[in-house]
Amino acid sequence: MAVSSSRLPRQFLANLLPGLKKNVRKVTISAIAILVLLGIWQILCSGPNPPIPAPITVLQDTWELIVDPFFDNGGTDKGLFWHLAASLQRVAIGFTLAAIMGVLLGILIGTNALIYDALDFVFQVLRTVPPLAWLPLSLALFRDNQPSAIFVIFITAIWPVIINTAVGVQQVPQDYRNVARVLRLSRVEYFFNILLPATVPYVFTGLRIGIGLSWLAIVAAEMLIGGVGIGFFIWDAWNSSLISEIILALIYVGIVGFILDKLIASIARFVMPEESR
Repeated sequence: MAVSSSRLPRQFLANLLPGLKKNVRKVTISAIAILVLLGIWQILCSGPNPPIPAPITVLQDTWELIVDPFFDNGGTDKGLFWHLAASLQRVAIGFTLAAIMGVLLGILIGTNALIYDALDFVFQVLRTVPPLAWLPLSLALFRDNQPSAIFVIFITAIWPVIINTAVGVQQVPQDYRNVARVLRLSRVEYFFNILLPATVPYVFTGLRIGIGLSWLAIVAAEMLIGGVGIGFFIWDAWNSSLISEIILALIYVGIVGFILDKLIASIARFVMPEESR
């Protein structure tokens, strides 16, 4: 039955308004909570010689960094934008390599019981190694800060991708496999029509964990390797006793980490079948 053109805008608004109301309510509650926390922080740190600066003091001390994050005076004397960009570049390279290798290895391990039994213990042990513990080894291997930092990201992010992908492959329902046999699907057809769609939710769970670990790892690694990067900025600010700059950098780190997580989640919603969400 045809729908009149006058009803379409009303239907669109009817579907849109509940989501907008929910988002406005959520944002409002979050804003109130942030203001309350800032108020408590301001009160606790307003006395003489506070352990950390109060919010108003942080704003005053870092105002130039906030209004001009793009300055570049050469060397490591750069605005926060360039430090964040350098860190994100390392994360992008390391995480992309980890995602590709992790998905491929996860599928291989998940589809072959013998390989899974052989490597599962090794992966379970290696994934518990702290990210910074890999840094001396990577420096010995590459003898350069940049690839060493990327390797730390790669080796940190790859384990949740491998493990979640392998579990996703193993969780493919037996009914799906039976249908594939009845229809005599080729391996390629089985992979794209059965295995991949059923595994995608698990893959993106691993990717979301991996991107969070990658961002944690690069901030910690940059404190040790030096150069340009948000981790180095935080450590350099500590050495210069600039606590307000550390607090500002931590806020940026948290915001960027939140954005990275939501980016992977948005890609997952776009890629995954609707019934798998």
